[in-house]
Amino acid sequence: MRRELEASATAASTSMEGVPVTVDEVRRILAGDQPSEVAESDRRLVEGYRDAMSYVLRRADDPGFAWQAELILGLHDRVMGGSYALGAGRFRSGQVLVADAATSREIYRPPAPDAVPDLVVDLAVRAQHESERTPAPIVAALVHVRLAGVHPFADGNGRTARVLASLAMYRGGYTRPEFTSLEEWWGSHRASYYKAFGCLGAAWDAAADVTEFVVAHVSAQRTQVEALSLREATQRQLWTLLEDAVMEDLGMPARCADVLYDGFFGREVTNRYYRNLADISTATATNDLARLEASGLIRSTGAGRARSYTGASALIDTVSRMGRLGEPPQDAPEADRRAWVVARLAERV
Repeated sequence: MRRELEASATAASTSMEGVPVTVDEVRRILAGDQPSEVAESDRRLVEGYRDAMSYVLRRADDPGFAWQAELILGLHDRVMGGSYALGAGRFRSGQVLVADAATSREIYRPPAPDAVPDLVVDLAVRAQHESERTPAPIVAALVHVRLAGVHPFADGNGRTARVLASLAMYRGGYTRPEFTSLEEWWGSHRASYYKAFGCLGAAWDAAADVTEFVVAHVSAQRTQVEALSLREATQRQLWTLLEDAVMEDLGMPARCADVLYDGFFGREVTNRYYRNLADISTATATNDLARLEASGLIRSTGAGRARSYTGASALIDTVSRMGRLGEPPQDAPEADRRAWVVARLAERV
């Protein structure tokens, strides 16, 4: 579940900023694979975002932690993959404008660049004070909207703001990913996300009432927790059935459930992806994948290094049989049959 959340959150946050990657591509990148269809520069941005979130986790419980402008610059540097050309870890030197993506109409004018350093220092000071007496979800929302309002960087402001919001949640003791990261939710509700920033007005105003954004932010956290609770319970059942299929039906190691889990959802699995995920040798991964293909539960396409695997129709039938779910619709597309199985599992929660 955490691996899935990391992939979906990273994909949502980076794609919201114009990085053209899918959840499946991000999942493979984070597992050490190198999808040929993803540009090297985009892959570095995906890895950079992951590194920023990892850094947040390492720093969050430090007793000596303090909110500082340099911390924000360091996170931005990681978010931007350390790219000097993209302004990683440096405040913007010019005026920027926020425009409507559909119409190119200016909708917000951030403060002048010479005001940015002091405004970021003020943001850090306020976050430090508020974190001592204000509930973490409120602090997370305030840090998020304030950084977006200041817009201190030439690029990567949204990603950095969302990482800082996660940091505020971690600092407040919310350590489970479904509480801390809202990227997946915002990625699926972009209109609501951008609408909430309307409270900033047409131009930077330090006294702007940001209550609307705080309400939207906290409401999204609550709704996401409820949705992920159902998803986690459903996918836990699915994982158990896949492990049973691997170990009881096939007599293979439990690690092979990783392949079947991704395959069930129609995702591509490569040798490199699987061996990095399971921490096994190339030869072991090759043997596991060959045996799974021979069982009829997965099928392959391509050859050599370009070979990939995904779930076969028999995998859906096997999960249904082992879960005593009934018979999925045989004439329906595989995507609909998978959805039928997931719905039956969800009904049991």
